[in-house]
Amino acid sequence: MTIEVCGVGKAYPKFTGRLNALATWLGLVPRVQNWVVRDISFSVEQGESVGLIGVNGAGKSTLLKLITGTAIPTEGTISVQGKVSALLELGMGFHPEFTGRQNVILAARMQGLSHAQLAELMPAIQDFAEIGSYFDQPVRTYSSGMFVRLAFSVATAVRPEVLIVDEALAVGDVYFQHKSFARIRSFRDQGTTLLFVSHDPGAIKSLCNRALLLGGGQLVLDGDPETVLDRYNALIARKEDAANLDVSAGREGRSGTGQAEILQVQAFSRGQAVSIVTVGEDIEFEVTLIAHEVLEDLCLGFMIKDRTGYEVFGSNSWLRGEWTRLGQYPGVPLKVRLRIPALNVGQGSYSLALALHAGMSHLQGNYDWWDKAIVFQVVNDRHRKHFLGLCALEAEFIDLSPPAHDSPSTVR
Repeated sequence: MTIEVCGVGKAYPKFTGRLNALATWLGLVPRVQNWVVRDISFSVEQGESVGLIGVNGAGKSTLLKLITGTAIPTEGTISVQGKVSALLELGMGFHPEFTGRQNVILAARMQGLSHAQLAELMPAIQDFAEIGSYFDQPVRTYSSGMFVRLAFSVATAVRPEVLIVDEALAVGDVYFQHKSFARIRSFRDQGTTLLFVSHDPGAIKSLCNRALLLGGGQLVLDGDPETVLDRYNALIARKEDAANLDVSAGREGRSGTGQAEILQVQAFSRGQAVSIVTVGEDIEFEVTLIAHEVLEDLCLGFMIKDRTGYEVFGSNSWLRGEWTRLGQYPGVPLKVRLRIPALNVGQGSYSLALALHAGMSHLQGNYDWWDKAIVFQVVNDRHRKHFLGLCALEAEFIDLSPPAHDSPSTVR
């Protein structure tokens, strides 16, 4: 076993105030423990790639700190064999007044590299970071992207036996993320054991052959990425349902007269409630609404937006000539479904805005406008050929080269 975790738990003392903390340390009152993770057991074999996923506060980062030795478990044991490289907080320990080169020297020496090894690796570190003349400028002059580039470059200069990554690349630009993931894949293919934490289902599917789901500080599920992500999807869906109810109650991101209201929104795919779908998959948005009075011209509008707020696709029932009797059942909750047979958009995070209004536009009468009524993630299908961008279009390269039997001398 490369990594062996047996019955591990981590607790921090919980205090209600300074006097309570003092009394606890003096033994005058019993110690109250706040368990962040508890009773976690799993093992990772040499060369295995394991994804660690869970909602915020599940205990993922705490577990990685325990495995890397930057925190001590309260109970249980952890065994790790081999040289470990951990990308937890990139650039931690960099001195802002030192140049990039000087910080690389310090970081490399802390990793145990000799002067000879560092001299050999320095050109490759500089080339991979791609920060040009800034390599010899103080780190305090760097942008956040340049900082991440340099930190990742030095942290992965030598292939480790065990690589642990905790969302370290989330702040980097898209180009460098692709470059960094290529290096991680290269390490994995050469036999490096990978423990990878991410909220990105696409990255988990792409890099890992196994996944662990944490919830409430405990190990919920250990299995193949597809199965684990389905369970994660269910947890997210339940969490978003609760959040949607809170938003509705507080009217956050909403406006309107209230003559008609959107009560609930859910996303479905393949008959299951989801918050994650793959590119090109069908998706249905089930909207529960109610009119509090007869509204002959009640219309339901929608708009899908990407994470930047860019409007991707939208319309409304009035313009499409559909759902024409929405406002004729006052006091009765109605359920309608908006179905998109093939969601051919690029991978990323999207939101759905909804509006109940009069006639063709909400400008004629806004009953209920709900921005970000639901948020969902689109991930790339592993069987779909690579593409980048907002739309998933069909494309192919066509070979127009000469037939194999024609020699170059006969081609004009």
